[in-house]
Order: sequence, then C-alpha cells, then structure tokens
Amino acid sequence: MASELCKTISEAKLERHKNLFLNYRNLHHFPLELLKDEGLQYLERLYMKRNSLTTLPENLAQKLPNLVELYLHSNNIVIVPEAIGSLVKLQFLDLSDNALEIVCPEIGRLRSLRHLRLAHNQLKYLPAELGDLKELQTLDISTNHLITLPEKLHMCLSLQYLTADQNHLWYVPRHLCQLPSLNELSMAGNQLAFLPLDLGRSRELQYVYVDNNAHLKGLPSYLYNKVIGCNGCGSPVQKAEVKLLSFSSGQLTVFLPAEVKLIGTELDHVLPLQEMAMRTLYNTYCQSLKGEQLLVLWHIAAPPSVCRPLTC
Repeated sequence: MASELCKTISEAKLERHKNLFLNYRNLHHFPLELLKDEGLQYLERLYMKRNSLTTLPENLAQKLPNLVELYLHSNNIVIVPEAIGSLVKLQFLDLSDNALEIVCPEIGRLRSLRHLRLAHNQLKYLPAELGDLKELQTLDISTNHLITLPEKLHMCLSLQYLTADQNHLWYVPRHLCQLPSLNELSMAGNQLAFLPLDLGRSRELQYVYVDNNAHLKGLPSYLYNKVIGCNGCGSPVQKAEVKLLSFSSGQLTVFLPAEVKLIGTELDHVLPLQEMAMRTLYNTYCQSLKGEQLLVLWHIAAPPSVCRPLTC
C-alpha cells in the first residue's frame, strides 16, 4: 500500500497533476512524499476523504501553494491549525465529519474562500474572524454544539447559503437580516424561541427552514411569501391565544406587521382600503354632534370615490 501511495504521488509530481485523489487510503498522517522537496507546486485539488488523519502539517501552504480545493471529509482532525491561513488561494474547504473542537482565528485569512463545510463536528463556538471571509458563499456548520453564531457573520457579504441545523442555538442574531445575498437559511433542530422581525425583508432570501424547534410558536410576517419549513415547531395554538391581526399555519401563528393595524381589519381579513375609509368616516360622523360640518370636510379631504357612495 505504501509503495502504491508513493507511486501515485511521484506520478503526480512528474506529470504536474492538478488533481490528486488519496481517498480511502487508511492514512493516519499526512504523506511525507507530498511534502518532500518542492512538494506539488501545480496541485490545485487534493482529495483525502475517509482516512484517519488527526492533524495537518505546518508547511502545507509552502508545499502546496496553489491549492484551490481541499477535501478532508471523514477524518479524525481535532484542531484546524494556524497554518491553514496561509493557503491564500483556497476556495473550497471541507472538514465535515471530523472531531473538530477548535477552528483557529487564522481561518479568516482565507480571503478567497467561497465554500466552508464544518458539519458533524464537536464545535462549541466559531471565531469572529469568519466575518472576514468576504467571498464566502456557503457555510455549513450543522450538527455541532454551537449555542451562538459569530458576531461578525453579517460581514460575509457574499454569503448565500447558511446551514446551522442540529445545534443548540436559541435565537437567530438580528444582524443576519443584514446579509444582502442570503438566499437560504436553515436552522432546523435547534432551540429557537423566536425569529427576528426583520427576517424576510430581503428580496434575496427565499428559503427558511426552522423545522423541529419546539419552542418556536410565531413567525415574522415578512416570511409569508417565502418557502418555509416549520414542521415540529411550537404547540397547538388555542383559539383564545390567536389575536385579531394574525393567521395560523399548522401549529404556528403569524402576526401581521404593525402597519396593518393602522389600517384596520375584521375577522382576520384585511378590508379593501375604500371600505375601511368609509367605515372610519361613518364612525366619526356618528360620534360627532357636528355631522354636517364634517360632511363638508369629507368632500375636501376624501377622494370622490369615497365621498359619493358615503353621501348617498
């Protein structure tokens, strides 16, 4: 097996391969052949999935300077070392299904990184430096032990897909509503009790999955036209708990925004604006002792389409 590995790496060096597949090799450490002499200067993609690696070499960037994609799915890596920050051309990093407990702050130096996968690890927190990844488009941090998200995550202006399922999150930071490119947010299987009222205002956000958050009983009204996953959320809403300005979807109650309250509703249905104006004018007329004077004011302030049928 060792001779076959050496042969594979030697051929890659000799023929200046851009892709190297070392999956399922039962590797317990990084092959020394990869790090000898000048390394693999032309290598762009390294696949080392399903091995038994526990760490990465400190001179990885020096020996593989042009690495663009690094696949380390399903190993036993505990710590992402500081040396990872020197892979300045790296665009895709997959560290899913390892034993990660710490992600070093130096990961914020990967300014070209577009896709970061850290799912199925033992992470309890993430470094604030993730917010420095301006090109990051995909972040998968599902199935960890996170209780909060990095404060600077809203600075990842290119972030489109954020997956944080199966953690211990009990709220969605409001600053995530500022992500201009976010298209899909998945936070199923957490401990969410509420969602930010501004969530859903963005035109880009189209998919929100909050399934299996037992304490979540309400959704912001701005999500009404999005694709929502909310199975297993909340408890059955009692009729006495349903407010006038709301509607129910399954076990969740969606409360309409405050501006609707200023217009008026009846029996959970928003009335046409003309009818609401007529009712308001009529109620004002009935409560006033100077009805004739008010009727003159209506002709001045109200549009003809309202005044004519009301006067009649």
